[in-house]
Amino acid sequence: MSLKNRSFLKLLDYTPAEIEELLDLAADLKARKKAGIRHNEQLAGKNIALIFEKTSTRTRCSFEVAAHDLGMEVTYLDPSGSQIGKKESIADTAQVLCGMFDGIEYRGYGQEIVNELAKYSTVPVWNGLTNEFHPTQILADFLTIKEHFGKLAGLKAGFVGDGYNMANSLIVGCLMMGMDFTIACPNGYRPSADVLFFAREYGDHFKLTTAPDEAARGADVLFTDVWTSMGMERETERRRRDFNGFCLDAARMALAKPDCMIQHPLPAHRGEEITAEVLEAHANEIFDEAENRLHVEKAVLGILLAGK
Repeated sequence: MSLKNRSFLKLLDYTPAEIEELLDLAADLKARKKAGIRHNEQLAGKNIALIFEKTSTRTRCSFEVAAHDLGMEVTYLDPSGSQIGKKESIADTAQVLCGMFDGIEYRGYGQEIVNELAKYSTVPVWNGLTNEFHPTQILADFLTIKEHFGKLAGLKAGFVGDGYNMANSLIVGCLMMGMDFTIACPNGYRPSADVLFFAREYGDHFKLTTAPDEAARGADVLFTDVWTSMGMERETERRRRDFNGFCLDAARMALAKPDCMIQHPLPAHRGEEITAEVLEAHANEIFDEAENRLHVEKAVLGILLAGK
């Protein structure tokens, strides 16, 4: 099945083979960029809109550079730059924008918003982050892991932290790609119920626990994220108390495999979800992960708009 003209809203919409296709193209595009091989004719003349209700360094920069590398023009709409969901309905916004643009990226709040954009749009819509899912980040993680280990299937992954959008997408993606996955989060911070229902199909390959050491023990790769995501700032002090003991520190890393790698979507709060010592020891992997946002998003744009 061709991926051309499809939206990219969540990993569950794609098969493992389709995700591998995106990762293979991302690796090829990265190699071409490193070799100085220009590929800006691929989508020349196309225009995309980037709607950001939540600001971001990596998401904005990676989508903009990806678009420019492929020859496209970009219009950035910051939180005050559009009327979406305010003076204009999401459906009307979608229909207006798809008459002017060849694709729409959305980064913001509920998954229902990006779903509705896609429902009323005649051009592809891409999820740059919602409260429920962060699919392009997971593709970047997977590309980085494949560069490190040469594979995804058969690896043991652990997540220590909040069962929020990153955790939801990692559960889905890791299980789909043949990895064992253990998530450790405090009571009251579990992943979405529908994601946990999905994970039940994978039996012993998935584990939910409140013990961070269980997620770290024997892991090939460990994931973490900030304890307080954007929009939750009023909960910062309570979350620091609730997540006490959930830091990736040297003692916890000692439980993992000797060559265990770490992935963190950034920004990082050193001394909270990860110590400065551990982050610096794994900085190459984490900053490769950040760079790989560019290459996977270029693959998503390339396949979904050009079919290649």
